[in-house]
Amino acid sequence: MHTGRIDLCAVTDSLAAATSATSSPCIGVFDSGVGGLSVLDAIRQRLPDASLVYVGDVAYAPYGERVAADVLTRCERIVAQLVAFGARLIVVACNTATVLAIETLRRRWPTLHFVGVEPGVKPAVAMTCSGRIAVLATPATAASPRLRHLVEQFASGVHVHIESCPGLAAAVERGAHGDSPALAALLAPSCRNVRAAEVDTVVLGCTHYPFVADAIRAQLSSGVRLVDTARAVAERVASVALEARCDHSGATPCLRVISTGASPAMAGLLRRCLHLEHAAVELLPI
Repeated sequence: MHTGRIDLCAVTDSLAAATSATSSPCIGVFDSGVGGLSVLDAIRQRLPDASLVYVGDVAYAPYGERVAADVLTRCERIVAQLVAFGARLIVVACNTATVLAIETLRRRWPTLHFVGVEPGVKPAVAMTCSGRIAVLATPATAASPRLRHLVEQFASGVHVHIESCPGLAAAVERGAHGDSPALAALLAPSCRNVRAAEVDTVVLGCTHYPFVADAIRAQLSSGVRLVDTARAVAERVASVALEARCDHSGATPCLRVISTGASPAMAGLLRRCLHLEHAAVELLPI
């Protein structure tokens, strides 16, 4: 794991030399691994003519169980690579990376446009009938000041149960699926706590979690609604893309899906994404 500060100009130059840049302005999307594919799919549906480059940092996944300094270093390195590819807009398709790194990324690249992903506390508050919601999240997101701020900002008068789900993102990275007994066992303690909280709305506070939404739903009380913010993020990206001028000037839009390490799950999850099923995975250590 890289733990020191990096020379971003040197990284950008070396990565640009090592790989060919996208021929037209593009939207860069990244996540700690495969989870951000759920966001990429929504963006592809909303902006079918945009050029998109996705980086799944599989070699360092999941971010949600790493220290903040390591997450920030990885985010900086990946953003530098996406800039080398021609990205003008960067989507941080990872709740943990958003809460730990996005403000630093904005300061380091003031001319870039950034869109982050945050737990959907606000839409969950609008949906609840009982005034009781839960947020399922990685340990890093669950403990973050940013999540506490979202609760204070949007959930006044609403009971919010925050439930950490250690190991769940990693299980999705390994290819866990809905009918897996191991996945059910992993989910059982967290879902038991959520049931005990008597909530009627549950926020999926990690972009990995929608891929196992059926398994989560199966362990919750009947009638509980799940909140996935991918579509809302895609709408925000569509709005910012106009300002960032991420058009392709009539060229054929590209779709690149890059993994920083071998992934047992990425190809299978791409096939499950309606708008990404024909994409191939490129291996590129970053």
